[in-house]
Parts: sequence; structure tokens; C-alpha cells
Amino acid sequence: MCFLFVMMFLVGSFGVTYSAINDTPPPSPDSGLMFDDFSYVASDDPQLAAHGWVVRAGDGWPGIPGAEWRADNVTFVPDPDDPANTLLVMTSTTDGTTTTQTQLCHQRKYFEGTFAARVRFSDAPITGPDGDQVVQTLYLISPQAFPMDPDYSELDFEYLPNGGWGTAGSVLHATTWETFQLDPWIADNQTGSLSGSWEGWHTLYVNIVDGTATYYVDGLLLAQHGGAFYPEVPMSLNFNLWFIQGGQIASREARAYVQQIDWVLARPDVLLTLGEVEGLVEAFRRAEVIFRDTVPPWNPPLETPCNF
Repeated sequence: MCFLFVMMFLVGSFGVTYSAINDTPPPSPDSGLMFDDFSYVASDDPQLAAHGWVVRAGDGWPGIPGAEWRADNVTFVPDPDDPANTLLVMTSTTDGTTTTQTQLCHQRKYFEGTFAARVRFSDAPITGPDGDQVVQTLYLISPQAFPMDPDYSELDFEYLPNGGWGTAGSVLHATTWETFQLDPWIADNQTGSLSGSWEGWHTLYVNIVDGTATYYVDGLLLAQHGGAFYPEVPMSLNFNLWFIQGGQIASREARAYVQQIDWVLARPDVLLTLGEVEGLVEAFRRAEVIFRDTVPPWNPPLETPCNF
């Protein structure tokens, strides 16, 4: 039993519920939910792995061929606006010859419901000249068994501050994938976009319910996709920061791009509004809950690859 005020009714054959949640206590511990306030000290903090996170290391797609995904590109710093709060910082670097990229993945056990994060996008590097085409993300993804695998599932928020993929200016994309092939490149997806700068803090969330994926930024509708593009299999919940192949500026000066994350929230099988998402986060913070994960593993449990 939940001690929150809750009004529920079923939606369609997927059995997803709406909840009207007030701003009193957080949900009871037996309520299926994952919340992380990112109160860690470093990428090798044992609690990070204990809480189900995998920090990517090594090489591989996407991004610049030969780039290294580095675990120590993930750091944690005090929030300058609230010293009691900690922020996750992802830093990716290049000098035109040596490139490092950053990725953080949570367990592959998510399918339908609400998935949200408070993210700070940046338009320019913190050091060095600007202009590289970089991708700053929040996304859900499954492994692809083979090229054009029809059961592949992926839902992306992608911010391109310096354009890319045929776009010259800053743009925020929301893309839902049916499938793809790398060589030759074939992309079977749907995308919605909002042009212009999105530098600064934003709450991103996607509702996946009843055959439709609906993306929002700060409560503003970004995109809505369904049909063949609706996910078919469970996914991991991830962030990454990487460079688009062919999009680097002609400079050998070192530069570093940053994306920050304040918190992440997953509420499987529950459709939440922006106010409800933010209300849950505030309730956890008032209760000094920095992490909770009562979402059970998929049955049977699935590995969490972090090398897509």
C-alpha cells in the first residue's frame, strides 16, 4: 500500500497507470522505481557499480574511429548552486588526433513507463576552440543482434550544439528507432527536432506507453512516435558524450566538452507528468534519499552491455 494520494486507472492493454502524486513523502520502498541523485566520489566508487552503473572503457562505435571511451572522464563535483548537492560530469576531449569519449549505462531492465533526467547541455567547450560536432545525450537502448534486426529498440534525446548530420546550427533531437545498419548506413527511425540553443539545465523525459513514445523537454512536447518504431525489447538507460565522425574542426589545440547530470528517474509502467517527476525528486531530497532502485531485474535477467 502506498501512503501517497494516488488516483489510478488503466490505460490500454499495456496496463500502464496514471498517478496524481502530491508533494508529501516519496513512494514506499516496495514501489517499482529507480532514482539516483549521483552522490558518488569518482568513476571507481564501489557504490556506483553496486547501484547498477557501468562506466564504459575501451574503443568502439559511435564516434571518431580510434577514440577511447575513458572511465575517468566520469567525475562528480559539488553543485555550485547547492553545495549539499553533487553533479555527475561527463567530459570528452580531442586535439584532432587523440580523442576520448564518455558513456555511463544502467541495467537493461526498462521497457515502458516514464524515464527522466535533469541535464545541463553546453554550447561550447570548457577549454580550447569551439566548433566540433558533439552529441550530448540521454537514451534507452537494446543490443542489436544483427544488421536491420527488427527487434532492436532505441529512444534518444540528442543535443548537437554545433550541428551535424546535415544541420548547421544547434538542435535538440528526439529519435525513436526501428533498426539500422552501419555499412552501408541505413537508418530506420523517426525524429522530432527543436532548433536553437538549449544550453543550460533542462528536464528531459519520455513517456513510453500504449504504443506511443512521447518526448518532452521542460514539459514542452518535442516528438511523438509509434507504430513500428515503438520498442519491442527491454533496454538499458544511459548517457553519453561523443564526437561525430567527420565533424571535427581543423585544430590541434586541445578542447574539452562537458555534459552534467543532476539526477535520473525511471518509473516503469507509470505515466508521469513533468510536475509529478519533479515532485518525486523533491520528495526524495527532502527525505535525504540519494539512491533507490526497486525495479526488479528483467525475467530472465539480462546483461548490461555498455559498448554499443
